[in-house]
Amino acid sequence: MLDFQVESPIQNSPYDEPTRWWRIVPGETPQLMDGRRPAAYYWRKAGGAEEDNEDVGTEITLIMVNRIRDRVRQWRAEGFQGASRISLELLAWWQREGRAQRLFFAQLEAAMTVIFLTEARPDYLQGIDIRPDAPTERQATDGIKPLMRWACKMATGSGKTTVMGMLAAWTILNKVASGGRDARFADFVLVVCPNVTIRSRLGELDPGRGDASLYRTRDLVPPHLMALLVQGRVLVRNWHAFELQDDGSVGGDSARVVKRGRELRERRTVRIADKATTARGNRYMTLDAYRKAQVLGLLEVVSEARDEHGVPVQAEVIETRYVESDTKWLRRVLEDGSRKRNIMVFNDEAHHAYRLGESEEEEDEDDDGLDAYYREATVWVEGLDRINRLTGISRVMDFSATPYYLGRVGNNANRPFPWVVSDFGLMEAIESGLTKIPQFAARDLTGEPIPGYFNIWRWILPQLKASERGGRKQAAKPEAILRHAFTPMVMLGGLWQQRARDVAAKGEDDRPPVFIVVCKNIKLSRLVYDWLAMDNPPPGVPKSGLSDFLNTPERENTIRVDSTVEEDAWMRFTLDTVGRRDWSRDTMGRPIYPDGFVELAEKLKKPLHPPGRDVRAIISVGMLTEGWDCNTVTHIVGLRPFMSQLLCEQVVGRGLRRAGYEPDPDGKLPEEIAQIFGVPFQVVPFKAQASAAPKPQVQTWRVRALPERAPLEIKFPRVDGYIVQARRSLDIDWERVDAIQIDPTRLPVSVEMKAGLPAADGTPMVGAPGRVEEVTLAEYRLHNRLQTQAMRAAHELMREYARRTAVDVEVLRPLFGSFVALVLGFVQRKALAYPPAQKSDVFLAPNYSRMQEILLEHLTVSGTEGLRPRFEQHRPVGSTADVDYSTRKEPMPVLRSHLNFVVADSQWERIAATVLDTHPKVESFVKNSGLGFAIPYTLRGTAHDYLPDFVVKLDGGQRHLVVEIKGVTDELSDAKKRAAQQWCEAVSGEGSFGRWDFLQIESRQTIPGQLAAALEA
Repeated sequence: MLDFQVESPIQNSPYDEPTRWWRIVPGETPQLMDGRRPAAYYWRKAGGAEEDNEDVGTEITLIMVNRIRDRVRQWRAEGFQGASRISLELLAWWQREGRAQRLFFAQLEAAMTVIFLTEARPDYLQGIDIRPDAPTERQATDGIKPLMRWACKMATGSGKTTVMGMLAAWTILNKVASGGRDARFADFVLVVCPNVTIRSRLGELDPGRGDASLYRTRDLVPPHLMALLVQGRVLVRNWHAFELQDDGSVGGDSARVVKRGRELRERRTVRIADKATTARGNRYMTLDAYRKAQVLGLLEVVSEARDEHGVPVQAEVIETRYVESDTKWLRRVLEDGSRKRNIMVFNDEAHHAYRLGESEEEEDEDDDGLDAYYREATVWVEGLDRINRLTGISRVMDFSATPYYLGRVGNNANRPFPWVVSDFGLMEAIESGLTKIPQFAARDLTGEPIPGYFNIWRWILPQLKASERGGRKQAAKPEAILRHAFTPMVMLGGLWQQRARDVAAKGEDDRPPVFIVVCKNIKLSRLVYDWLAMDNPPPGVPKSGLSDFLNTPERENTIRVDSTVEEDAWMRFTLDTVGRRDWSRDTMGRPIYPDGFVELAEKLKKPLHPPGRDVRAIISVGMLTEGWDCNTVTHIVGLRPFMSQLLCEQVVGRGLRRAGYEPDPDGKLPEEIAQIFGVPFQVVPFKAQASAAPKPQVQTWRVRALPERAPLEIKFPRVDGYIVQARRSLDIDWERVDAIQIDPTRLPVSVEMKAGLPAADGTPMVGAPGRVEEVTLAEYRLHNRLQTQAMRAAHELMREYARRTAVDVEVLRPLFGSFVALVLGFVQRKALAYPPAQKSDVFLAPNYSRMQEILLEHLTVSGTEGLRPRFEQHRPVGSTADVDYSTRKEPMPVLRSHLNFVVADSQWERIAATVLDTHPKVESFVKNSGLGFAIPYTLRGTAHDYLPDFVVKLDGGQRHLVVEIKGVTDELSDAKKRAAQQWCEAVSGEGSFGRWDFLQIESRQTIPGQLAAALEA
């Protein structure tokens, strides 16, 4: 590893316009450039972040933003020509000498830009053309008008709430001072935000709070202007308020029976569940309510999916609702503002609010939260359109660190909104010290240009077996993901433990640092939570050894955030108070509890201290909630794919809020660090060569399950092992036991981390500005001695042996010492470590699971009485309904299959598919490609998956035939054949999936005859 230091990434004061920035090019020494970093963004086609192509992004300059910057700089230098008296007074107040709370330049620039565009003389505005938010063609036909929007792009931690206060004061005071006549301003401001957390925090924008409002606490308005300011109104709403409510209903039920109000027909997806609710953007109904709604004519079923018993489980429907009138909706949403004309709107976290395209695009169905995100975008913008139509909106101000289109907008995905007018992005925030410096993996012993732990998900997927990998409609096996993520997680967890001890030793801050894990879906988050917080790892994964994260009856150190915070009030209170030791107190010293907290705490029998006080780790699905202001996050692990840099920045942003703002003597803020594995955030992605020739189009075919062929569905059990009846024995022949090579170039045991200022090609660069920090397993090894780990492994080995041999684990407990000796013997004899790896690293997954499998394979087991399959815990059943993938191989159309095509790998397979598609005994069949049907087997101490060629359904699903077309016979094919026969014997014996047989065909000429004989047997 290299050991050198270079200059700090922080080069500017946060209170002045940046004057220096880092230029980083691969193979060159980083250069410190004079002047302001040009505003630009890096675009790549949606989905490109997960493909290994070279053209990962193109730099596109924000021409209009750079032009506006220059004009604002000129306008400021020339005395704000054209500004009103009120505006001049406010601008002077914000910039005056001696302010106790100096405003950041990022805040001043955003506010000045809006004031400039509104009030500057016309000659300053020449050549400035900002596109409005235009409706789609269908929306325009329905009478929707364009929204006049300006967006301020401000990095996380740069103070967006303060800017909203500055602009609210500016527009209200100007409107009141003009006697209500100046149409450029508004005395009613609607602030729209994404969740209750932000709505509560934004309550300080209400001028009615007087000295407790943000205008006085942050010194934004001179005291003598407060009397004018309170004549205006700032109303804060969640976007949920924009949804049309059933007219006159109580709880939403009566309006479904009493047809009162305006009729509204909407297409939506309904899922059948045990109770009626709405969660993560999905509508759930009980089966009785679903059927009743059809009888009443409130649901028109377009398509329906049913389970094996014919019971509906999901449906596409046209729902008829009777909703409130426009007038009633406007009074409810705006209150007294419903009588105003041309109000002003502030969108906080405005990347949630944009128009989707006319047609939906394919999404990853296993990615929890995307449907909710797109539904939010739709409801939010439709609400603004309705206000604009009914009462008028003079201007919409957008505030976001990432004002980009996420998806479902065609080629605009991953591009910024075209109405962005100012940009103080993350790079400038880092160089100005406004945020923590994100450190990413920059180099490891693999020698790869992109370190494995920089993008953990991409690093893991190629290592998974075919049955573990999943696809578009089926999740990767959670246990397999955790098995490979074990080492980077305990490595970063050990770093967290060291940071926690350092913080405690200094005694300056008694709040624990916070460790965040962001997972792809709920199944993975639950598994990680059980492993990290409950000390309950799945088979093949060691215990974490991170005792600080374990939960106890007295203390909750780790929480899991699966649902949206809006649906779990206690979780919302918990998240809001992470990093808080106590409640704020009034002048009498009494705690100030949030609304509803005491009642809920008493109901749940919880103590009254801040519920997030002791939280040290958060396991989440999705990005957590915007507006979450915890500034003690120090470490983040990403266990999910990241399809865009927008998602990366949102996750990284959760850890970038600074803990302190006391400048050093040179006027710059000191460095604070957040360390991150698995979030491939390329702050400066690769710039494509303009001369690069376009790649030729390659024809692809989509292979998928056809809904109209649902009766042809084939289901199969996912088996990951067997339970056998056996006589107890602990003997082993070490001569036959395979060794494990512990190779640090394959499983890195040390990583260099650097500040997130990568080279121009997007790759992490060791020579970038900032100090190099080496992350190793030293901290983990210190707290997990060899004997301790051997005892844990022996316990797991004994438990797994008991499960496989159907022996009561209590009977084996007297042999525990022998199990420990067995594990230690393996470490000494068969663990071959190459420095800097150590023999004890055999206890790191996936080495750990290989050691367990080798030992279990070679333990002497006799007296076998039969086999039973052990089904996967989280994915017990696979189905042809899960298949959806694209191929470049030309497929063959088939009729007797749930899928539209068979993708044959050889002419032999084409012959077999033709026979199966025409034989009268075949009810349905499927080629095992993209299906994930795998049979586990072990060869020479290594676990493998065998993927047979075809699965055939016979006799109403009571019998299945597994078919293998094999042209050669060797040791590998014999091992697969034995494994398949064992699998069929075990599954057939278990009974719940019917009878299963195996057929291996080894000659082309005998394919039709052997298949016919097996099908008619």
